[in-house]
Amino acid sequence: MAWAMDTLTRLAATIASRRTADPATSWVAKLHARGLPVIAKKLGEEAVETVIAALSGTREELVGEAADTIFHLLVLLDAKGVTLDEVLAELDRREGTSGIAEKASRSE
Repeated sequence: MAWAMDTLTRLAATIASRRTADPATSWVAKLHARGLPVIAKKLGEEAVETVIAALSGTREELVGEAADTIFHLLVLLDAKGVTLDEVLAELDRREGTSGIAEKASRSE
């Protein structure tokens, strides 16, 4: 599974490096040029497409939409200055905690 982290780490670095590229040649730069609301909307669209693929699409469609969702999540995190390491640290912090217990602790 370490290869998956390498892939995500490389992708996050690529996204960061393309943030200020020419919007005519980089999707990441184009999204950044259009602003945070557009980036957030695109993530939402991809998330909805992932749900639709999960409910009525093929396995291949779900894989593709999940990849799009992860990519656009990383673009959004980059736009907000949140690193992949920060998200992974939060997941590590939650490891071993029941999802129900973790959610309840946030509402207190």
